[in-house]
Amino acid sequence: MRAPERSRELFESGWCCSESALQAIAEHYGIESDLVPAVATGLCGGMAYMRGPCGALTGAILGVGLVAGRRAPDGDKTRPYAIVQALVAQFEARFGATGCLALTGVDLGTPEGHAAYHADGQKPRCMEYVAEATRLALALLDGEAG
Repeated sequence: MRAPERSRELFESGWCCSESALQAIAEHYGIESDLVPAVATGLCGGMAYMRGPCGALTGAILGVGLVAGRRAPDGDKTRPYAIVQALVAQFEARFGATGCLALTGVDLGTPEGHAAYHADGQKPRCMEYVAEATRLALALLDGEAG
């Protein structure tokens, strides 16, 4: 199964946006750890429902770090920084925003916003964000996009 579809499957099964993107990227590269997707949990829903950056995007950024991040303090940050910058720019160009509130139109930090998310059928929209953030991250990591 391709990683974007896998991220959709994970999201549909109950993992949140950031967890789904990170897990799919890790699986794509054969990375197994009980820390994945746990390390992404606090990023779900715009940083724990605080109207922050899109969790799909931040989960994909964690995936970039998992694959291309430096492994020592004196390691080079050039490649992961370039990939993250391109990832954010391409995601924003595709969807017009990078923040959870702007992308969903609802404040998940409120009971009303949470209810609206479910009532307005936002999940398929967020599933698209998860799949696209995963796809973009993999394309950039594999040198297929720039």
